[in-house]
Parts: sequence; C-alpha cells; structure tokens
Amino acid sequence: MRLKIVLITVLSAGLFFSCKNKKKEVVDIIELEEATPVNNTNLEIPEGFAATVFADDIGKGRHIVVNDNGDVYMSLRQLHEGKGIVALRDSTGDGKADMIEYFGDSPGTGLGIHHGYLYFSNDTNVFRYKFKEGELLPELNPELVISGFPEQDQHQSKPLSFDDKGHIFVDVGAPSNACMEQTRTPGSPGQDPCPELKWHGGVWRFDANKLGQTQQKDGVLYATGIRNAMAMDWNHDVNELYIVQHGRDQLYPFFPEYYDVKMNAELPAEEFLLVKENANFGWPYCYYDGLIDKKVLAPEYGGDGKKIGRCADMSDPVMAFPAHLAPNDLVFYDKEAFPEKYQKGAFIAFHGSWNRAPEKQEGYYVVFVPFNGELPSGDWEIFADGFSEIGEVFSPSDAKHRPVGVAVGNEGSLFVSDSVDGTIWKISYTK
Repeated sequence: MRLKIVLITVLSAGLFFSCKNKKKEVVDIIELEEATPVNNTNLEIPEGFAATVFADDIGKGRHIVVNDNGDVYMSLRQLHEGKGIVALRDSTGDGKADMIEYFGDSPGTGLGIHHGYLYFSNDTNVFRYKFKEGELLPELNPELVISGFPEQDQHQSKPLSFDDKGHIFVDVGAPSNACMEQTRTPGSPGQDPCPELKWHGGVWRFDANKLGQTQQKDGVLYATGIRNAMAMDWNHDVNELYIVQHGRDQLYPFFPEYYDVKMNAELPAEEFLLVKENANFGWPYCYYDGLIDKKVLAPEYGGDGKKIGRCADMSDPVMAFPAHLAPNDLVFYDKEAFPEKYQKGAFIAFHGSWNRAPEKQEGYYVVFVPFNGELPSGDWEIFADGFSEIGEVFSPSDAKHRPVGVAVGNEGSLFVSDSVDGTIWKISYTK
C-alpha cells in the first residue's frame, strides 16, 4: 500500500518565500511506502503475517463483527460502564481504534450485520440497531426482533447468523450436560425421550426482517441434537450453515465403570458440523469419539463407550477436534488479502478448556481449516497462539487472554476478541 503526499513548494529566483510573497508554486506529488504492520504482540502467527493490538482494556468481550466501512462492534459478557456493546473506529488509519463508544443496556453474545442493521442477542432476545450513515453509533432505540427464548442457567448464549434468503438462525443451547433425570449426578440415567429438545438443543430459523417474533410462534426448528453451539457461521460460498459445538462433560466422574481420568480429558470430540435442514446430531443420546472416529451411545442411555445403537442414524461431523477446547466463534474467510490457501477456509476461536484436569488445559488459540466446497480439504492447524501468555495452562484463570470472537475486516484482516480484559487483535498479511 502506498501513501500519496502532496508538497507545495514556493520558489522565486531560487529562493524560498512565504506564501504571501510567492512568485511560483510547484506541486510535487510523491509516493511513500505506508508503514508495514509488524507483530508487536506476543502472538505466534505464520510467517508473512503481522498482529497488532487494535484496542485493549475495553470490557470482557464476546463476539465481534466489522461493518463495510471498517467500524468494529463487540458484544460484552458483562456490562462495561453500564453498557453491553462497544463500537470502535480507527479514524486515522494507524491500525488502532481511536474512537470508542458504548451503547446497549444488556450484556450478550450474538452479533451480526444484515441490511443496514446491527443484530445483537442477549440470553433471551434478539434486537437490532439501525446504522446511521457516517456515524459510529447506531440509533440507540433497538427494535425487538425475537423474544421468548427460555431462561436457563447453562449454555444460555444465543449466537446468530444469516443466510442469503432473508433468514436469521439462532442456536438455543441445551440447559443441561446430558439431560439426566438428576442433573449432573453420578449414575443417573438420561430422560428418554429428552423433553429439553422441544425448545433447546438445536438451531431455530426466523425471518430476519420481521419484528415481534417469538421462538414458540415463529421459529422453525432447523436442526436438532446440538448440545451447545457458540461458534456458528453461514458459509455464503456454498450456502450452508456450519457450527462447531461444545461436547459434553464429566464422563469419568459420572460413569467411572466405563471411563478413566485420561479418557475423561480426551472425550468427547468438539464437532465441526455441516448443518443441513432437519439434521439430527444426536445429543443427548450420542457423542462423537474422535479417537475411534465414531458416534457412540452415551452412558446415560445404555452406552459403555463402545456401543453404537441409535447413533448409527445420527449425522456425523465433517471434522473432529480434541475434547474440551471450547469453540466459541467461527468465521469463513471471504476476502482475498490472505494467501490463497486461506481463502474460503474457516477460522475458529477456541476459548480454552477447564475440565481436562489433571491433564493440562488445551485451546486458547485460533485455528484454521482449509475448505474445498462444502467439506474441509485438509487438516486443521493452529493459526494464532500465545493468547494465554503462559507456557502451560492448568487453570483458565491463569490465562491473560482467551480468544472468544473472530471476524473478517472489510480490507481482509482477521480480528480476534478476548474475554478476559477486552483486547482486540488485528492480524494482517504483509507480504
């Protein structure tokens, strides 16, 4: 990228005079190389990329989006200065936000931009704010798009995404670990059928442009059997919905006759799902064992870690990740600024595990998955690491940063948000 600078040189008889006494003006247009971003962070990223801090200490972040004009918006998991969304603008072009404003009365997670509106979800509702041309802050009186989502103590966040036909998709996480008769109790059987699946554990589809909808009256159950999906994005290249879900917990504590401590840390896989309409991914009856690449029957429903049973009829993931990494956001790369291998691929923010003890915790990084059409075309790889700023993580509270949101900027950079102190990184390709 080059920066044009116009110099007006005032000349007379070889001498310089003030503009008041000028005799001749010579306008020189020179081109200077704009400063190339360098990695001035602790992040470990591939050669040819640079990471800079776009903003820091702005509140405990969740999901993040970038508008067409480059303005950045991040939802907050706790109110900051009494507000739940932060808006940021780099007005000087130096790669760092210099305008930061807060708005919104509740914390939340889901964010999306659709037809001139910023959509935002808290735990029970979806709102939208109308953008005002040229202004950082949108209109501050939000419109209620969807309400009536059930209140719950677990997996209550509502990520959202849009297709190209005017639909909005909202994930409703399961309010339990495995739909046990006695929740999180050793040996308790699962409820069969699981009543939670009526309004939880799946993705619902709505009209993105209609106000005053409710889940019960207007929602269409698009896919079911999904325990908890924080990472969700519509892939516009193939017109399909994708999710990376959080797998279940506590196999060993509840069923030690079938699982040991190491198996508890390594099972089940975090599943990367291609979500076709009417798909059933098996929760709570099944989980995916990434060590044997099979979906197996959960112990609450008669499983022993090997039985397949009804799980033979459930949809499998397109890729399996190690257990308990906590995939919290997903974005498909739809620009051309990154090298060709990254184009049309997926970036996933792994927030980091808490339940792999006594093994060290895993995650706390952003990974990349190459795609060709609807399916991954190669193995996943760590794209950005070092967020925790410590060598090994044994407790999430020790991590200085935890990546939680990813978004592609209008010029092709990748933005990553943090849930600990509210840092936003901007990763650019510089070669």
